[in-house]
Amino acid sequence: MSDSIGIARVRAAKVLERVWVDSAFAAAALDTELAELDTRDAGLATELVYGVLRTQAFLESELSAFAKSGRLFDDPAALAHVLMGAYTIAFLDRIPVFAAVSEAVAGVTAAIGKQPGGFSNAILRAYAKKLETEARPTLEKAALESAPGWLRGALRRSLGRKGAELFLGAGPIPPPLGIAVGDAQKRDEWIEKLRSASEGAVFEPSALSAHGIIARGAGSPQRLPGFEREWIVQEEGAQVIALACDIGAGSAVLDACGGRGNKAWLLSQLVGDSGSVIVADKFPDKIERWLARAPFPARTSGVAVDWSVGLGGLEPNRDVVLIDAPCSGIGTLRRRPEIARFRDAENLAALSAEQIAITKSAARLAKPGGRLIYAVCSVLTEECEAVVAALTSDTLVPEPFKQPWVSALTDTPGPTSFRLLPQRHGTDGYFVAQFRVH
Repeated sequence: MSDSIGIARVRAAKVLERVWVDSAFAAAALDTELAELDTRDAGLATELVYGVLRTQAFLESELSAFAKSGRLFDDPAALAHVLMGAYTIAFLDRIPVFAAVSEAVAGVTAAIGKQPGGFSNAILRAYAKKLETEARPTLEKAALESAPGWLRGALRRSLGRKGAELFLGAGPIPPPLGIAVGDAQKRDEWIEKLRSASEGAVFEPSALSAHGIIARGAGSPQRLPGFEREWIVQEEGAQVIALACDIGAGSAVLDACGGRGNKAWLLSQLVGDSGSVIVADKFPDKIERWLARAPFPARTSGVAVDWSVGLGGLEPNRDVVLIDAPCSGIGTLRRRPEIARFRDAENLAALSAEQIAITKSAARLAKPGGRLIYAVCSVLTEECEAVVAALTSDTLVPEPFKQPWVSALTDTPGPTSFRLLPQRHGTDGYFVAQFRVH
C-alpha cells in the first residue's frame, strides 16, 4: 500500500465530506487540505475530488447494484472512500485495482467499522470484476448520467444533445491552472522562471490569451515566484473576456461587477498611465480587497454600488463598461463540479432578471457611442441569448467584435456574441456579447 495514495485519499475524503455536509466549494476546501502536500499527493487528491463530484450519481448507481439493500453508506466519510475506490477502478488505470480497493476498505473501516469495511471490499471487488468483462464506462457517460435532469435539459436546449454530452464530459480532471501575466511581452520569461521554480510541473503559453500561461502539476501557486505581483491566477477564458473589451492606452473602463478584481487587474495593465479603471461591486469588502492588490493604484479606483438602487455617484464617461454579471456558474462545472448541487431550474429565471436589470443600469455610465460588454460564466440560453434579446433596444445595439481572433474562435466574421466551450476551446464555458450604447 502506497503512503502517498493514502495521504491523498484521506485529504480528498475530508474535502468531499465538507462539500456534502457543509455545502462548501471544493476548490476552497482543497486549498486548505492540500497546503502542506507535495505536488504528486495534491494532484491525486484533486483528481479524486473533482472526479467523484462529476460522476457521483453514476458511481452510486453502479455500486448499489451489488448491495442487497440497494444502498451505500449514509456516513459521508465512508461514502467518500468507497466512491473514490470506484472512481479509481473505473477511470484511473495507473493505479492497480488491489490498491484502490485496499485504500477504500481502510478508509471505510476507519470511519465506521470493520463490518462496513468488509462490505465495501465485496462491492468494489464485484465492480472491478464486472469491468473485466464489460466495456469500461467513459467519463462522458458517467458525467452525463450524474448531471441533474434539469441541467441536462437546459444544456441540450442550449448546446444540442451532442454538445451537452461533450460539455458535461469535457476534461481534463482536474482542469489546468490558468495564469495571467501583467506584461504580455514578458510571458516567455515568466514561463522559464516558473519552470525553474517547480520541478516536474508543465508551463505552456496559452493559445487564446497573449497574457496567459497554462500550468499543470504546479501545486500551490502561492509558492511560486511573482504570485500576485507580476501575475495572478486567472482561468484562460476569463482572460479572453478582459481582452474582448478591446481597450488600449488611455481608455476609461468600468468593471461593473468587479468581484475580486481579477479582470480589473488585467484591464488596468492595458489602459496605461493615461487610462483609468473603476471597479464597482455591491459589497464594500470586495472593493477594499481589490484596491489592496491593484497593480497600478494611480490608474484604479473602486466604489460600492447596488445597481438596483443607483449609480454610486459615477459619471457617464466610460469608453467601455464591462458587466461580468452574477450567474449560475454552470460554465465552470468542470472546475466547480459541486455547483450543480446548488442550482435548480428556478434559479435561471431569477438570475436572468437580475442580469438584465444590472446591465440596463450600469449601461447608463457609458459615454454616448461607448461600448458595453456583457459576460457570464454560463452557456445556458436563459442567461445568454435570452438576455441579449431582452437588452437589445434603440439604446443598446448589438455591436460586432472587430478583433480577428474573436472571429477565429467562432468561425463567424464579426460576431456580436460568442461562446467559449471546454470541449472546443479548452476553457471553462463563457458567453460574451457586445453592444454599442446610444
